[in-house]
Amino acid sequence: MKTLEAAGIALSLSVAASTGALAAPSCGTDPVTVSAYFETGFPLAGKLAAEFSNQFPNVKFDIKEDQFANLMENTPRLLAGDAPPDLVRLPSMSDLVANELLKNLDGYYTDFGWDQFPASQLIQLRVEPEGRPRGTGSLYAMGLNYSMTGVFYNKELAAKIGMTSPPTTLAELDAILAKAKAAGITPIIQFNKTNGGLAFPLQDLMGAYGPPEPINDWIFQKDGATIDTPSNLKAAEHLESWVKAGYFAPDTNAIDYFAMMSGFMKGDGLFMFNGDWESGNLDKQMAGKAGFFLMPPAEAGGRHAAMSAPLTYGIGAKAPHADCAAFFLNWVATNPEARKINVEIGGSNPGGPTSLPIPAVAPGSVTEATLAAGSVIAKENGAMDFIANATGAIFSAGWTPELQKLVGGRQTADGLLKAVQKEYEQELSR
Repeated sequence: MKTLEAAGIALSLSVAASTGALAAPSCGTDPVTVSAYFETGFPLAGKLAAEFSNQFPNVKFDIKEDQFANLMENTPRLLAGDAPPDLVRLPSMSDLVANELLKNLDGYYTDFGWDQFPASQLIQLRVEPEGRPRGTGSLYAMGLNYSMTGVFYNKELAAKIGMTSPPTTLAELDAILAKAKAAGITPIIQFNKTNGGLAFPLQDLMGAYGPPEPINDWIFQKDGATIDTPSNLKAAEHLESWVKAGYFAPDTNAIDYFAMMSGFMKGDGLFMFNGDWESGNLDKQMAGKAGFFLMPPAEAGGRHAAMSAPLTYGIGAKAPHADCAAFFLNWVATNPEARKINVEIGGSNPGGPTSLPIPAVAPGSVTEATLAAGSVIAKENGAMDFIANATGAIFSAGWTPELQKLVGGRQTADGLLKAVQKEYEQELSR
């Protein structure tokens, strides 16, 4: 692996040299143990850490993993503790920045030449010192890759109901859902147990009915932003109509993320709203049997929009090995082997300087479809951050309980948006 190590060092130095920053931080040559807090069930970060240690044998990783909901709850405490992690998966940033728990990365931006990255890749990772709004200010995180969500479908089930190509309008999608239901096929398998997985189709519907910019304004906590808009109400009402029509599995509120994935791969549902981080997994587990498409617009020829956000990682403000963690983040985006792992395991655009090529993927694969869809979103400027990332607690205290109530028939579309907006305003006032 000496060749790979040399290539990684040379590439990092070449990026730094292009901006005159020849003395970029590194992990050095002495033994280093980087403490890391990753999300459980997603192998990408661990695979990248293993390859990094392979190329830089003096660096080891002490990795702890937890579920997304626990990350949201525990990260502030861990970062404020006596032994904060060097590298941490960030479900939300605003409160962590406001409480000075994350390291400002502006110095690394200069040292590593991150001005060579497209500005659009980093905008979601910028935060003002007070924690809001996002989208401006200093850089406080980086993405391991730049993922995107949409609709996965089972090609064998699609063939049974005559679906020969993805729908191009929302009306066409509705017709396919009705046809699947009539044929005894569960139209959508979606998680909604521990976390509100119906936020995925809901936000896709929001992007079909209205522009993504106001949604990003709300997520970025811009003054006066609201999620309770006329177009979002249409989206929520559309989701409610799917619930009432029985298009979701009847036990949706008892399905967690991993049960959803298992069920989809077994053929328990035609569609699944999820992200391209599962593309590599589906290419292995359902080779040739799974497809992907973006949520179609409400009107033919309309703009496409999708949740498209960095797989966000930050460095603790008191991290003992901050320079090494930053070097790792730069390596992930620039090293050829790391970029290959990112595409093959993560199924997502690895980001990084625009001069670097996207690693090749198998023709006809799910990964090829998701990467192509990402190009559409980039061309149409339709990227949205995830509505669960608006505040540190909005997913657990707002979206999840209200979406569970919607599935259970105890909440309406209008009530859902108003309840989440109320929770959002309460959190911002604290």
